[in-house]
Amino acid sequence: MRALFAALMIAAAPVALPAPSALALSAQSPADQPPATVHGATRRAAGLERILQVQTPGVTPEEEPADPGLIDPEITGPEDTNPDVATPDGPDENATTGAAKQDKGLEAQAKAEPDPKKRLDALFAALKAAPDKDSAKAIADRIDIALAPSGSATADLLMGRAALATEVKDYDLAIELLDAVIRIEPDHLEAWNKRATVFFLQEDFSDSLADLQQVVTREPRHYGAWAGIAIICKQIGDDKHALEAARRALAIYPHLESVEDMEKTLSLKIEGRPI
Repeated sequence: MRALFAALMIAAAPVALPAPSALALSAQSPADQPPATVHGATRRAAGLERILQVQTPGVTPEEEPADPGLIDPEITGPEDTNPDVATPDGPDENATTGAAKQDKGLEAQAKAEPDPKKRLDALFAALKAAPDKDSAKAIADRIDIALAPSGSATADLLMGRAALATEVKDYDLAIELLDAVIRIEPDHLEAWNKRATVFFLQEDFSDSLADLQQVVTREPRHYGAWAGIAIICKQIGDDKHALEAARRALAIYPHLESVEDMEKTLSLKIEGRPI
């Protein structure tokens, strides 16, 4: 998640800005909008006001979040599945007993597996409550891992190739590869996120914002996407929306250092010093 933010911060050098009219985006809802998967194809996305209206759910789960170091429950191993030593009179009965024990053990293990959504809720709650930058970063690393899996070997392979293409600045190839990932996995957050980065590197701010909208629509707590929106808005001179997006990111990840600095600078510029 932080890869987008880091890339945008590095790339955010002064550039020739597009005309304001070029930044106008349509207000079509993401639910009605087919995924934009082909580079150069017409993309219809909501404007900045609509993006910033995305509601971020409370990050505190219904149950009291555990200590960050105890978020992952210890998975209970299956019970002893070795059947009793069979006697000449009852090997079948013992085998049945052993199979029953194994089934019970597997059932207990399945119940002990943490629910992905609850685990993610607990991680975001712990991120918001982290006492310092180091502990927050450790939790953020775990969130990045939790949000990354695709469940598709093909998508993972294409993501790896897209990363290599981006590294050597073959941006057109990177976008083609990421287009393919999104066709395979339309809800692949990291594919939308990475493609937003590539569009930004090409100074295609409208398409970058459109992809970031797809990210925050699917996961409103994606602080990296909110940080990216803040950076783009600041880059194009829209300080008001940049400040709003920066505050959305900090509400989720209070110790996101570079965004903290941006928020302070923009706050002074727009709202002035507090009396």
